[in-house]
Amino acid sequence: MNENERQLNDMVTEKNHPSFRRAATCFLGVFLMISVGLFGFEASVHAVIFFALIWVGVNAAQLGYTFIEIRNMMNRGISSALPAIYIFLLIGMVIASFMQSGTVPSLIYYGLDLLNPAIFLAAGLLLCSLMSVATGTSWGTVGTVGVVLIGIGETMNIPLPVVAGMIISGATFGDKLSPISDTTNLAAMSAGTNLYHHIYGMMYTTVPTFLIVLAILVFLGLQYAESPLPTDNIDEIKAALVSVYQLNLFVTLLPILLMFGLSMKRIPAEISMSSSILLAMVIAVFYQNKDIVGVVNALWQNTPGETGHESIDALLGRGGIYSMAWTLLLSLMALALGGILHYAGFLRVLLAHVIAGIKRVSVLIATTIISGFFSNVAMGEAYISIILNCQLFNDSYQQRGLDKAVLSRSVEEGSTMTTGLIPWTTAGAFYAATLGVETLEYVPYAFLNLLNPIVSVFMAILGIGLLRRIQKNGR
Repeated sequence: MNENERQLNDMVTEKNHPSFRRAATCFLGVFLMISVGLFGFEASVHAVIFFALIWVGVNAAQLGYTFIEIRNMMNRGISSALPAIYIFLLIGMVIASFMQSGTVPSLIYYGLDLLNPAIFLAAGLLLCSLMSVATGTSWGTVGTVGVVLIGIGETMNIPLPVVAGMIISGATFGDKLSPISDTTNLAAMSAGTNLYHHIYGMMYTTVPTFLIVLAILVFLGLQYAESPLPTDNIDEIKAALVSVYQLNLFVTLLPILLMFGLSMKRIPAEISMSSSILLAMVIAVFYQNKDIVGVVNALWQNTPGETGHESIDALLGRGGIYSMAWTLLLSLMALALGGILHYAGFLRVLLAHVIAGIKRVSVLIATTIISGFFSNVAMGEAYISIILNCQLFNDSYQQRGLDKAVLSRSVEEGSTMTTGLIPWTTAGAFYAATLGVETLEYVPYAFLNLLNPIVSVFMAILGIGLLRRIQKNGR
């Protein structure tokens, strides 16, 4: 424990502890402020968090904390996440460089070859999963490949809710597991664990769930084996891509293979991401014949593609540091809010009363997942839900000797996996509008999102995947 943290912990013991009523009132105020602000007034989430900061700060001041002490709490909340903030900046550059190098276009081009009626649903799940892992975005996957698959599925007379559920399952897979996903990094950052260790922890529950979902979709797909395949639409997209990019997989996949290879060797994320960015830039300039100035500028703010296909061009224009500004600024403000809630004792007191009766680890994990779901219901955003639930349950996981990756995994399974299943969240609304299928219609078929939390709790009951805390560098 460093000197700054020791002083903050001393502050909590020197000041008046908040009563349960005050802690509940403070937290309820934050809850209502965010939910009413977002849905009642449709205010900016950043502005709402600002007012929540004022509310929590006033409550801390009433306990006897000075402005300097409250500011130090905010600083501590942010400083604990500085390593992940560096990664946030790199994420945008990785995405942009992968677009410029032809890595993402290649995945789309060859992924479309996987489609035929008998295995359409299973192949679509694999394609969406690959795209979301490569780009780190469920929204981008749904808005591009998802739109294409919806059109193909409709032509095959496959029920659109089934197709939409498959798309969202695959898109969420990468949003949860990709090292360049903002929610993946946010969960690791908020729980205080290493990014790749967080991903490693999630593999225990996500991979078995994915295989179950894949088997379900293979079975469902056999019912549509005789459906026609709309080759014209597929050929149009492939022609648009090949007119702009050279799509030799042995070249274009090198950046992503390098990043994953270095990651498997436990090379720090900053180094593996930076290396893949540099290699992608070289490929973009010397293989794709891109202008070097344009490639460099894309690292700050990418520009739409020039294939002539609107949805594909929108995807190819994703990435750049600027694209991460919204999430990064929200994270900083929410981390500052969490710092006050934690160090002033509000979360500690609330936690002691709310989950004092929890004895079994499986019940704790189930409670964390349920809390993430209801946080999404109330606040409409997975970002805030991830941060606040990591703050809320952190001590309970530590007291039971659980690795922080178990906390970050459980929070993601409650927040990231369920946000697209709620009609009024930003994700749920986006998916419904983009795919043309109402949220409640596709929910029964979003098998990965539905089953992953259940599998996680079931495995916890069996004692599988419960990583224990070990004092080790980088953990």
